[in-house]
Amino acid sequence: MTLEEPGRVVLLTASHRVAPGLLSWPAWQTLRAADRVLCADPGHPQLPYLREAGVEAEIVEPDAQELVEACAGGRTVVVLPSGEGDRRLTDGLARLAGSGRVAMPDLELLPGSYDLPGARLLDLVQVMDRIRRECPWSSQQTHKGLAKYALEEAYELVEAVEEGDRDELREELGDVLLQVVFHARIAEEGRAEDGSDPFSIDDVAGTIVEKLIHRHPHIFGDAHAETPEEVKEHWLRQKAAEKGRDSVTDGVPLGQPGLALAAKLASRVRTAGLEVPLPTGEGIGYRLLALAVAAEADGTDPEAALRAAARAYRDAIRTAETDGR
Repeated sequence: MTLEEPGRVVLLTASHRVAPGLLSWPAWQTLRAADRVLCADPGHPQLPYLREAGVEAEIVEPDAQELVEACAGGRTVVVLPSGEGDRRLTDGLARLAGSGRVAMPDLELLPGSYDLPGARLLDLVQVMDRIRRECPWSSQQTHKGLAKYALEEAYELVEAVEEGDRDELREELGDVLLQVVFHARIAEEGRAEDGSDPFSIDDVAGTIVEKLIHRHPHIFGDAHAETPEEVKEHWLRQKAAEKGRDSVTDGVPLGQPGLALAAKLASRVRTAGLEVPLPTGEGIGYRLLALAVAAEADGTDPEAALRAAARAYRDAIRTAETDGR
């Protein structure tokens, strides 16, 4: 090792969505072997864990020239950037390297941790928490007040699926997800006036995880299912046992659109193996009921079929309007 050796600068980054201290083995090796560890932020979340591991970080904010000089003689200097990065330092290093007048140390970007799948959901939870606390409109919303938006967003999601627009689909999925996080954030506060218990988005996620595991015994248990029909049978059997329902119609929301309601009831009847004659009567309603039941038996979603026909009708209307001008 000579004084002329330029050394090495390691920028050690870590995802703020991963608990501090959970660094990769290469990151810990580099930190322990470094000649100096520098950090400009005294509140950096990694610092307590570095101290516990016997790695002392200096709270300094070097400029690019000072950092290059700190590496002289072949030394390795690890820099812990803030969560937003250190643009001033990296730009300064780029200028020095571009000047051609300075023997630059080796520059290495070392990710100490990576986002896990679903990690961006943590960002959404944090953003929603701040909006709930600070936004004059959002802070006043209730479950009942938001209910109509959940319905609207669900319909817009269905439209995006039927239109086949993937960009629109991604956006609408986000809007539906927002409704879930918003309602969960409101529920976290509870309601003192009626004594309701608070729950959080973690409780919501935990509940659906438990439900999915319980209703998929062919994956998480000893049951067997090799066809979609067998899977559905498992699902309905587990659901009936959980809910303690007396009728196959229990749990069918009567407020949904009429054709969807008719098809759902017909599906429950067919799955249960019941023989239930259709009610008869005068009027278009009974004829629509018969059509919906027949469509469901044929594997057709009558609600989606009617929407497709309605869209064709809309296009025809627009064509007629254009031709009439």
